[in-house]
Amino acid sequence: MPTDSVIASPRRNRVDPFGDLNAVSARGMFTGNRGCVVDDHERVVRHHGSQLWIVCLTRYRDWRWPLARPRRWTPLFFLDDAVALAAGHRPCGLCRRHDYLGYRDAVTRALGAATPLRAGELDARLRAERLARGRGLTRGQDRKLWQAALESLPDGTVIVDDEHQCCLVQGASLRPFAFSGWGAPRSRPPALAVSVLTPPTSVAALAAGYRPTLHASAVA
Repeated sequence: MPTDSVIASPRRNRVDPFGDLNAVSARGMFTGNRGCVVDDHERVVRHHGSQLWIVCLTRYRDWRWPLARPRRWTPLFFLDDAVALAAGHRPCGLCRRHDYLGYRDAVTRALGAATPLRAGELDARLRAERLARGRGLTRGQDRKLWQAALESLPDGTVIVDDEHQCCLVQGASLRPFAFSGWGAPRSRPPALAVSVLTPPTSVAALAAGYRPTLHASAVA
């Protein structure tokens, strides 16, 4: 979907688990958007331009989209689903219809709702969970974290350790994040509670059966 031209350096459109935008060469498995984040000169000037935060396929039909068109949505890139969920995004209901329905239905089960949640309801929940007021452009600024027992967290959750490192929960192990992939597994610490980055709604989806698409490094 997104198109690129030869540029001197990477664009600032790679998303880390905090949801911040970075200029790195590794693109990742997925694209997505949160509205327009550039000005008329294609410079990143805001963290988000919409409350609709989705994660999409990098290829869908034969669609093409420029990487920094002013006043239109700006393509962003994610290592994998775990990073996108941690950043506060959800699967797109168009290009990732199957994954969107799986996510929606998992949240619905977790909440015990009588009918499937609507997209707007999912978006409202995520909007309330991901950011405090006064969001800036620096790493982790004003990002909402919450506490949970490590042993209670499902695989695919991203936590923040004592060294402010984002780590993927995977079985009995944690894998540290890098834009090139998840690092080597290390044993879970004997902590009673940890700081969780993935919003509660998405953790509920993971616990209720949603299976995120993970980068190959997560199973290496």
